[in-house]
Amino acid sequence: MVVPHGAQATFAPADDRLKGGCVGHLAAKDVYRDLGHAIDGLTVRTPWSETLRAILRELYTEEEADLVSRMPTGLASLERIAEVTGIPAPRLTALLETLAMKGLVMDLESGRGYRYTVSPFVIGVFEFTMMRTDGGVDFPRVAKLFKEYLAAGDGFVEANAGSGERVSVLRTIPHLAAVSDQPHVEVLDHEKAGELMERAEGVIAGTCSCRHEKLHLGEKRCDVPLATCLSFGTETSWMVRRGLGRVVPKEEARDILVMAREKRLVLNADNVRRNVGFLCLCCSCCCNVLGSIRRFGLPNFLVTSRFIAELHDTGRCTGCGACARACPIEAIRMSDVPVGGSARDRRPSVDASLCTGCGVCGLACAPRAMRLLPRAQRVILPETTVERVILQALERGTLQNFIVDNPNLGSARFLRALLGAFLALPAVKRIMMSDGFRSRFLARITG
Repeated sequence: MVVPHGAQATFAPADDRLKGGCVGHLAAKDVYRDLGHAIDGLTVRTPWSETLRAILRELYTEEEADLVSRMPTGLASLERIAEVTGIPAPRLTALLETLAMKGLVMDLESGRGYRYTVSPFVIGVFEFTMMRTDGGVDFPRVAKLFKEYLAAGDGFVEANAGSGERVSVLRTIPHLAAVSDQPHVEVLDHEKAGELMERAEGVIAGTCSCRHEKLHLGEKRCDVPLATCLSFGTETSWMVRRGLGRVVPKEEARDILVMAREKRLVLNADNVRRNVGFLCLCCSCCCNVLGSIRRFGLPNFLVTSRFIAELHDTGRCTGCGACARACPIEAIRMSDVPVGGSARDRRPSVDASLCTGCGVCGLACAPRAMRLLPRAQRVILPETTVERVILQALERGTLQNFIVDNPNLGSARFLRALLGAFLALPAVKRIMMSDGFRSRFLARITG
């Protein structure tokens, strides 16, 4: 049976999907290990563990796992996927439809029809699974597995933020109300959440994956609504088509941003300057990124804003400690009461190595003593999603998979290994990730 593109797919049990002669083929393979290897070769490293195996078994049938592990890396047409995998078009269409309904494959519309790409683990498998509302997921079990994998000792944290990575999928947007009003301090358009929303063709509100996960874990302490994850697109965008969000009027989106300011949520956006795809409104109790920074002290989980929190006016500071209590990553400490002094003489100290420049501390500071000021160090952002993907892959040692996109041919696997070894040489990687070479390289490859 061929499922028309966009039609509702029925998620049949794995055993029912393996009829027709492919059981023997799959039984001879560890399809989930192959799937884990394929996802690990994308823009976010996904180290193998038995917890990862359990997650993949919950979300993918064996036949789906086999298909995804053999799909081309990057965007590919149905015809290209059929050519690479050898799966007949009618069966392939049905499999891709089901995977897209789950958010495990993205089907993106282009001028030449739909193009399919494998969802990375983040932003992808985790988010799209926990954003689903179709009831086809055992959310309590999956939430527990995600927590074990993302926050425990399976190597995910170290693989993606522990060795000096600079290209994250997220960047922090400053709260404008916390930015210093000094004349020389300027906030650019791509640094304004409201401006990003107003410029978008449309706004989509979906379930926050982190809050949904914490809800099922019994760890959600905030009163922030679940449907506060903002993406930018229209009724035709794949997230709306796949039930991961609904288009909301700009007025409703403005109200959500007002709520974010009032509840002192951290604004984290797509790490690009142009055509920003999403905006997360993050709280300290639910957000996995903020929680990881707080627990592990690894600020490379996201790119800081161009600003940093400072005690701008010592004379206004009352020593109340509101800024330290509000900081979602505990980057602010209050000094002890000085000898012969009082609590009003305490002063905050900001850990510059951790501060993301979100401005939540400034929102909490009634006398406006704590403000956001420009950082001394320049913050460089990728221009577009294509640039970010290229840089992430280069930094994490997977760029060769996007250059040689067929994982099934022996010659292609050899070329991937050879190219990967060359790109991993410390001298080569250092040159390619340098700011000067990086800009020239991206201009050539994207031009």
